[in-house]
Amino acid sequence: MDIIASYGSLLIIIAAAVGFFMAYGIGANDVANAMGTSVGSKALTIKQAIIIAMIFEFAGAYLAGGEVTSTIRKGIIDATPFMDIPELMVLGMISALFAAGTWLLLASMLGWPVSTTHSIIGAIIGFALVAVGSEAIQWGKVAGIVGSWIVTPAISGFIAYLIFMSAQKLIFDTDKPLENAKRFVPVYMGLAGFVMSLVTIKKGLKHIGVNLGTVEGYALAIGIAVLVGLVGKMAINRLKIDPNADKQMHFNNVEKVFAILMVLTACCMAFAHGSNDVANAIGPLAAVVNIVEHNGEIAKKAALAWWILPLGGLGIVVGLAVLGKKVIKTIGEGITHLTPSRGFAAELAAASTVVIASGTGLPISTTQTLVGAVLGVGMARGIAALNMGVIRNIVVSWVITLPVGAALAIVIFYILRSAFGV
Repeated sequence: MDIIASYGSLLIIIAAAVGFFMAYGIGANDVANAMGTSVGSKALTIKQAIIIAMIFEFAGAYLAGGEVTSTIRKGIIDATPFMDIPELMVLGMISALFAAGTWLLLASMLGWPVSTTHSIIGAIIGFALVAVGSEAIQWGKVAGIVGSWIVTPAISGFIAYLIFMSAQKLIFDTDKPLENAKRFVPVYMGLAGFVMSLVTIKKGLKHIGVNLGTVEGYALAIGIAVLVGLVGKMAINRLKIDPNADKQMHFNNVEKVFAILMVLTACCMAFAHGSNDVANAIGPLAAVVNIVEHNGEIAKKAALAWWILPLGGLGIVVGLAVLGKKVIKTIGEGITHLTPSRGFAAELAAASTVVIASGTGLPISTTQTLVGAVLGVGMARGIAALNMGVIRNIVVSWVITLPVGAALAIVIFYILRSAFGV
């Protein structure tokens, strides 16, 4: 029985509903990556963080979420075995979105920061296994993802450690912290400007059709970095602080400067995240819409219907507003005590790792990158500064994300098959 011809509109409506549900899960869980450190370091209140993230995540998802998206995230399965049985691909993508969204909802309620990318990949692997067998799965790609669990947090943790220790040595551990802050903070601002513009160029602009070459991209990023550094220098030189004030007062004022920096980096991270991770929800949805509209033909890339991107952006925003607080609290307060300078080091390290990863094609989870960076900052103050119970829960949730996503998708896939009589 050809369910695509018989139930095409119904399948699109179901796919849109579960696509929204998945985007809701991304907002509830993943957006904490951009905002957790700002809230934990008291640079922003939770309310301010949610409002800022809503604006920048939606802008990233809607403006830069891509005209065309890969129908199968990260090329994790081969579409060839589905060519003769497209209805299995349609039901599979719906079950994958439902399964991944369910796991993200559960993890968010528990305050666990898990990877949305790994959730959807696990779910896609699950349905493909039972639909056409293991030969459809690109196991090399899966191995790369498992390897990234160790590599990604290690890289970002190491970079965060270096940034934080350099700030300690150059600014905080000196006799004149404020004077040194005036000298060195513009350099950190320039570095942040460079990394953040690279993240936006690599992760955001290419989706709007602005394809800058490597040389132009780096030239633009360097130009922005110099500009940010100069503006920062002018702003910091205007700070009038009593030179006779005690050292603690100087420390507090230096932290205020880092707090402003953190808010800027958080906005850029939210924009880049919205543009990149909205595909986890809309990729499978676009696949279903395309297959139905083309009467069962499966394409490698799917042009997006006009309503798909706003649906994804809206789902992210609603999820963040309703359920985002718990994961923000875990990242910002649960792992280690953060100040604005520590939070800035973590955020900048996470952004740098995203740039390195997108340059080398390393499969990456923004969640794991940021958690690794926060760990790196905590480690700089010794192992006692880390909350090992929270860290253990986070690591366990990472390890079980792929198998849980797969198991849920298999169950939902079987239910859908019997419901539609496939």
